[in-house]
Amino acid sequence: MWTADFIRYFIARAVSVFGDTMLTVAAALAIGQIYGATGVGVVLAAWMLPFLGFILFGGVFSDRIGARPLMLGADLVRLIAQAVVAIAFFTGTPSMVLLVACSAVSGAAAAMFQPGVNGIVPLVSDDPHRANAVIRMANAMAELLGPVTAGLVFAFFGAGPVYALDAATFAISALCLAGLRLNKAAGQKAAGQKAAGQKAATGQNTATGRTTLSDLREGWHEFRARQWIWSVILVWVAYGIFLFGPLIPLGAVLVGNEMGASAYGWMQSAVGAGTVCGGVLALRLKPQRPLAAGAVAMFGFVLLPLAIATHAELPLLMAAAWVNGLVWAFWSIMWQTSVQTRVPPEMLNRMTSYEVLGSTGSLPIGQALAGPVAGVAGAERVLGTSVVVGLLGCTALLLIPAVRNLRRAEPVTLPR
Repeated sequence: MWTADFIRYFIARAVSVFGDTMLTVAAALAIGQIYGATGVGVVLAAWMLPFLGFILFGGVFSDRIGARPLMLGADLVRLIAQAVVAIAFFTGTPSMVLLVACSAVSGAAAAMFQPGVNGIVPLVSDDPHRANAVIRMANAMAELLGPVTAGLVFAFFGAGPVYALDAATFAISALCLAGLRLNKAAGQKAAGQKAAGQKAATGQNTATGRTTLSDLREGWHEFRARQWIWSVILVWVAYGIFLFGPLIPLGAVLVGNEMGASAYGWMQSAVGAGTVCGGVLALRLKPQRPLAAGAVAMFGFVLLPLAIATHAELPLLMAAAWVNGLVWAFWSIMWQTSVQTRVPPEMLNRMTSYEVLGSTGSLPIGQALAGPVAGVAGAERVLGTSVVVGLLGCTALLLIPAVRNLRRAEPVTLPR
C-alpha cells in the first residue's frame, strides 16, 4: 500500500486537515480578540456559505478535469488567502472586510478541494479500505495536534505566525499533490468495467460537450439512483439538526460550566484517541456488509450526548467520548470505502459533492438552533432528544434493505 503516490497523498491529506483545524482555532483566538464573538461568527459563516454554495460545482469540475489539478489549485488559493491574512496581522490590525473576503475565498477553494478527496484514493491504493483507515488515523492525529499547535503559537507569538503556519500547510499539501503520478485512464477503465452493469442501469451518458448544468443534473440522477447513498444522507440531515449540531455547543457549555474548560479539553482528547483506535479496528475488520456493521457501531455514538446530559463524572464522560470517536471513525471508513468502490470513477467526485452538501448542509441549522432551544427547554432535554434521534437513525439504516444488504466490493487492482 505504501507506494510513492500513496505516501504523497497521505501526507497531503494529513497536513491539510492539520491546517483546517488550526484555522478554526486561529479565527476564534485572533479574530475574537479584535472583533469579539460576533466577528468570529461572521468570519466562520463567510467560510461556510461559499463552501456549501460551490461544493456541487467542485464535484462537476473534478469529474471534468480531474481531482488532482483542482485540489492543487484549491491549495494554492488557500495558501495565498492565508498568507494575506498573516501579512495583515504582521503589519497591523486587519479589517473585518479583509478577514471576511479571505475567509470566503478559502471556503470557495475548500469546496473545490473536498469532492476529490474520495476520488483520488482508489487511484493511489489497490486497497481503499486499508487506505481509508490509515488516512483516518492520520487525520485524527492532525485534528488533535492542530488546535493545540494553533493555541500555543498564538499564545507565544501572536496571530500572524498562526496564519503563516496555516498557509505553510497548504503549501506542503500542494507540493505533495503536484508530485502525484496517477494513471487515471487505467484506473477508470478497470473500475469502470466493474461498474458497467450499474452504469447501464442508471442510463449514464459520458458524451463530451456537456454543460455544467447537465453535469449537475446527471450527478443528481446518479445520486437518486442509489438508494443506499441517499438514505444515509437523509439520516445525516436529521443528525445535523438534532445530533451533530447541538452536541458541540451544548457539550462545551455543560461540561465547561460544571467541570471547567480543562475537562472539556480532556473529553475532546478522548474523542481523538477513540478515533485513532477506530481506524486501527477498521484496519483489522473488513465486514461483508460494511454499512450494516457501521450502523450497528453508530449506536455507541449517542453515549457521549447521554453522558453530558446526565452530568456524568469525568472518567465516565471520557469513556463515552472514546467510544464516540471510535465508532465515528469506524463508520466513516465503512462509508468512504463503500462510496469509492461502488460508484463509477467518472461520477465519484460529483457523488461526493452531493454527499458532502447533504451531510453538512444541515449542521449550521442545528448549531444555530441549539442555544435558543436549550434556553427554552433546557440543554439536557435537547441532548436527550439527540440521543433518541441517534438511536432512531441507526435503527432506520438497519431497516433499509439497500443499506443493510450492501456488500463489500473487492478492490480493483490498478495498473501502475
